[in-house]
Amino acid sequence: MPENGDGSVAALTLTSSTAAEISVIKVDGVLDATTREQFADYLSLAGPDLILDLGGVTFMDSRALGLIVHHWQTSLTSETKFALIGVEYSKSKVMWITGLAQRLPIYDTLDDALAAIG
Repeated sequence: MPENGDGSVAALTLTSSTAAEISVIKVDGVLDATTREQFADYLSLAGPDLILDLGGVTFMDSRALGLIVHHWQTSLTSETKFALIGVEYSKSKVMWITGLAQRLPIYDTLDDALAAIG
């Protein structure tokens, strides 16, 4: 994973695991213009089936949301699995402001997401 290089604490930490053969990416930190490229690069390495755990997100802007929506739309056209878990209104308000919170596949827990998309 890329490092800041100046010894400061990273604004974004991404870790991956698998559950039921689906890539699960845990996102901790800020998703905005300063971390979008890091987020995009990391997502490009994930498998076709993807669950994003946004429980550790402290802030999300529309650019990051656009990247998430792109992966969701790709999953719809390619018939792969995609879900979001751990989404909190206070840290991801842009999902509600845009109306996407009602359309995106959002679940409370990993088990809920696996049951729905597995």
